[in-house]
Amino acid sequence: MSDSLKDQLLGLGFKPAPKPERSVRKPEPKRPQAPPAGPHPPTSKTPQRGGKPRTQEEIDLGKAYALRAETEKRERIAAEQAKQDAARLRREAKARLDAFLVGKALNDPAAEHARHFPYGGKIKRVHVTPEQLKALNAGELGVLQSHGRYLLVSAAVLAEAKAIFPEAVALEVDPSAPPPAEAYDDPQFQIPDDLVW
Repeated sequence: MSDSLKDQLLGLGFKPAPKPERSVRKPEPKRPQAPPAGPHPPTSKTPQRGGKPRTQEEIDLGKAYALRAETEKRERIAAEQAKQDAARLRREAKARLDAFLVGKALNDPAAEHARHFPYGGKIKRVHVTPEQLKALNAGELGVLQSHGRYLLVSAAVLAEAKAIFPEAVALEVDPSAPPPAEAYDDPQFQIPDDLVW
């Protein structure tokens, strides 16, 4: 029992691990030594800037690149400033609209009918009473969007709100407008008379 694990494995027929061959290292070539730093500057026939002098064309090209970079920088700053000004004007218009709409919403908490309408690429809804639904479809009422809510307002309030902040108008019905054409009015979608079900 005093045999080591290595001796037991060798006794079972396992071969000892091969020893890696020692490779002879080749001596590295000596690097030239830098001259000792002293009070004398190094003598060289090349210019101190590290190469041939720049030509007039290269200097002009460098100036052109610098001028273009400066122009692009000014354009980026101006675009950012315009974007900030537009956002500021938008915030101010929203604040004026909110102040204008105080007490002018006609939403009824007991309204049971939902009037659906497209706004912002999605179908939205506002709850109305049957009388409000008739007035809304006749163009006497309109819908404004404020802080994620849809407010039912009169046509006069809607017109003033449109002058203050046009993006807030969610639904404005024009009673004199022709009804929208349906997709099935297109001849491409017509059902032929001789179609047998």
